[in-house]
Amino acid sequence: MTKKRVTSQDVANLAGVSRTTVSLVLNDVKGANIPEATRQRVFEAVKTLGYVPNEAARALVSQRSKAIGLVLTRDPSHIDTDAFLPRIITGLLEVVKKHNLRLLIESVNVDHQDQVYLQLARAKRIDGMILSTPRIDDTALRQLEDVGIPTVMMGLLSDSDLYSVDVNNRLAARKAVDYLLRLGHTKIACISNAPESYTASPDRVQGYRDALEAAGIEMDNDLICFGDFDPQSGYDRMKSLLALDKKFTAAFVASDNVAIGAKAALRAAGLKVPDDVSLIGFDDIPWAQYSDPPLTTIRLPAQELAKSSCLMLIDIMQGLEPVDKKLILETELVVRSSCRKLD
Repeated sequence: MTKKRVTSQDVANLAGVSRTTVSLVLNDVKGANIPEATRQRVFEAVKTLGYVPNEAARALVSQRSKAIGLVLTRDPSHIDTDAFLPRIITGLLEVVKKHNLRLLIESVNVDHQDQVYLQLARAKRIDGMILSTPRIDDTALRQLEDVGIPTVMMGLLSDSDLYSVDVNNRLAARKAVDYLLRLGHTKIACISNAPESYTASPDRVQGYRDALEAAGIEMDNDLICFGDFDPQSGYDRMKSLLALDKKFTAAFVASDNVAIGAKAALRAAGLKVPDDVSLIGFDDIPWAQYSDPPLTTIRLPAQELAKSSCLMLIDIMQGLEPVDKKLILETELVVRSSCRKLD
């Protein structure tokens, strides 16, 4: 026979109190004024019966869902080709499991962002949210600042009061282009990771500009274009660059995922990496070291980014003040075989 589940009513009967009192004691409701002797009777009854509280019921009493939300602020069509996202989710899950929390994932259509964050917080009953790839033009973020829902951005908006964790995208991009310059390349194309409205995109392009300017190389804006997260955008942008009939010996592609498509476009045009065009990426997603040739790239600590964001959010949810309101993590240049030194 299946053993009957012990309920809070069973605990109440054994302790000689009401079911409401059991709920108040087990949820440690402040201001309930339960006598210590009564609390001890409830705890003894719980121990004797082996009672395990129902988490859903506890959430109703405490008004806490014990869940955080990961909000992806981009078109859902980009998610299925995103090789960076699984590492973010892995990092988040590592933290939420240790803290007995749940992770909810939601994508937000960029055309319908008004009120969406508040609706998510209320409908999904999440205690806090992490926003991935925030947009510069997202006015709805101001609502989160006003209502005080615990929020951490994976990305940096200089004029926002929200907590954030990110890397120095501008400096990391410059690091990539400086490497190409040291190899003797002066004609370098640039494909960004995303449209200009996303925070990291203009920063990475500016890092590219910084490197060329510091080297005294005249800027050719025709060699700069903006990707859209996925390999298809990399393919299309590289194809457009090749159609300009402006020779370049190297390309900085500010996303390994976009670089997949850029490399395919070079191959379709009969060009080899790195013999004809050196290629350097950004992120160091898992496939980068196994591509042919292995991709030189900027390593972005994806799992550390996720874990740091989650730990910061948990601190805020607990009423603690994180040490750094805007935490910046380090990046690293990973040299492989997709770039060659010019003679």
